[in-house]
Amino acid sequence: MESYRRININEREEISRLLANRLSFREIAKSIGRSPSSVSREVGRYKDGRKRYRAVGGQVHATRRASGRRKGKRKIAKNTDLFRIIFEKLELFWSPQQIAGYLKINYEDTCMHVSAETIYSYIYVFPRGNLREELIARLRRAHKKRRRKGHSRAGQSSDLADMTSIEERPENVEDRIIPGHWEGDIIIGGARKQTALGTLVERTTRTVILVPLKNKSSIEIRREFAKEIKKLPAQMRLSLTYDQGREMAQHKLFTKQTKMKVYFAHARSPWERGTNENTNGLIRQFFPKGTDFRQVTRKEVKRVQKLLNERPRKTLNWQTPYEAMQKLLR
Repeated sequence: MESYRRININEREEISRLLANRLSFREIAKSIGRSPSSVSREVGRYKDGRKRYRAVGGQVHATRRASGRRKGKRKIAKNTDLFRIIFEKLELFWSPQQIAGYLKINYEDTCMHVSAETIYSYIYVFPRGNLREELIARLRRAHKKRRRKGHSRAGQSSDLADMTSIEERPENVEDRIIPGHWEGDIIIGGARKQTALGTLVERTTRTVILVPLKNKSSIEIRREFAKEIKKLPAQMRLSLTYDQGREMAQHKLFTKQTKMKVYFAHARSPWERGTNENTNGLIRQFFPKGTDFRQVTRKEVKRVQKLLNERPRKTLNWQTPYEAMQKLLR
């Protein structure tokens, strides 16, 4: 795979000339052997870039950005307090973006401010060794889709009795204005996919509840989900959106026990439970595919739940889910 090359001065001159000739970004990209998105980003750094873009100015900006990236790496290397905080948060499995947001909010001194990209870059410029491997191991991995094509739970309709479609869910649930609406799922594990972990995510605060399960039966899932849900205040128990997996066959009894309405997403439509799908990806960082959940203690499950809920989230203006939840319950 060819490594990425930054746009050079010759390419910038060609971009400037072709813009003057009123060519489209796609045509310019084809001419210089770049992607249209690269050309768009380059020109887009200028206000009214199609008219104002100049090759020399673009090169100056690029040089300054490169200098800033190097300066950021040196800042981490020289500032022991900054490095210590970054390392401590990585140990808690915070992402570089979460760490950067935390630093910006909690430290007025700009010497303690650094971008997420700089943190990533700094980690990867480490010489090979235990520390580098340890830091990289804390970074979030890119995940493939959790459910493989052909899997028995891959969005297939299960014809559950008396399902209430997501189309009947109130509009204010979609807006995330009113808290108390959750999304649910199970993560499958074990060599024969016979073990599972329940996951519940509140749509407004992104609070996560992990539910230890002895098996994948609908009885076990209804019982354990209800047990966790009933610990919540009444105002935080409004609805649950689930896929059409057969493990939710006892949804009517679940609603009777929790007073919580269950809505079912359309078949093969994971984006209708996007918050839960994304959270499952985060959970896989701790419990990779193949994990036998019968070998994972409740204490370990709840430790991971705590770690997830104490991470600052960009979508919450760098509050943690726990902090966001507490504000709503005051």
